[in-house]
Amino acid sequence: MSATKRVRVPDLLEKKRAGEKITMLTAYDYTMARLVDEAGIDSILVGDSLGNVMLGYSTTLPVTLDDMIHHAKAVRRGTERALLVVDMPFLTYEVSPEKALENAGRIMREAEVDAVKLEGGAEMAPVVKRMTETGIPVIGHLGMTPQSVHVFGGYRVQGRGAEAAERLIEDALSLQEAGAFAVVLEMVPASLARRVTETLTIPTIGIGAGPDCDGQVLVLQDMLGMYEDLQPRFVKQYANLGEVIRKAVGSYIEEVKSGVFPSEQHTYGD
Repeated sequence: MSATKRVRVPDLLEKKRAGEKITMLTAYDYTMARLVDEAGIDSILVGDSLGNVMLGYSTTLPVTLDDMIHHAKAVRRGTERALLVVDMPFLTYEVSPEKALENAGRIMREAEVDAVKLEGGAEMAPVVKRMTETGIPVIGHLGMTPQSVHVFGGYRVQGRGAEAAERLIEDALSLQEAGAFAVVLEMVPASLARRVTETLTIPTIGIGAGPDCDGQVLVLQDMLGMYEDLQPRFVKQYANLGEVIRKAVGSYIEEVKSGVFPSEQHTYGD
């Protein structure tokens, strides 16, 4: 391990107080985790979005607890500095606070991560409270919660209108009161995200929620141009690695077929 100071939960709270933006990206394997960590990201999220970008599901719902732990263990081995957070998948925390605690404990113990994240508002407050009282740091997730995609009728902006906005603010306050140390706001109007950010004492992490959140998170494959099945409006591509990979593989195929590869420099002598 390097001597670089690891990011801890209190560091994110201090960043909010200091007005310093928090950076978060997803990662699902050792190689990507190592690259993202070395680049200096504050937090890595092993998101249940791995169901889409790694496993090829159309939603996150089929992702299992074993799937999350498997990928989280790989990411842990590649992460030295960043705060490592893992999503709790569908139906691993909704049944009861005790079942949620048991499942979160498995993630923390087996993958040696720093925190878990779960979706839902005031109805999840007892779950968050049970976990945090036991010593498990929790991040909440409000707005467009992907595990409720069928309820919402697709990936749609949430919190529009006065009633919906007030309900989301109340949900955020409930999660904070229950002990969550941060809240992800996904696909909510920027003005609402700003109100929530100003209301809470804990950080907000935005994804499609405008520039006024305390931090931002994106799916790594989205921002690198590697996942093309779904391209949300809020994603900014910082590279087009999908095209780079296709060209590299094409060159490899051409060189193998033509006999250019392997050349003498890539061949062992007798």
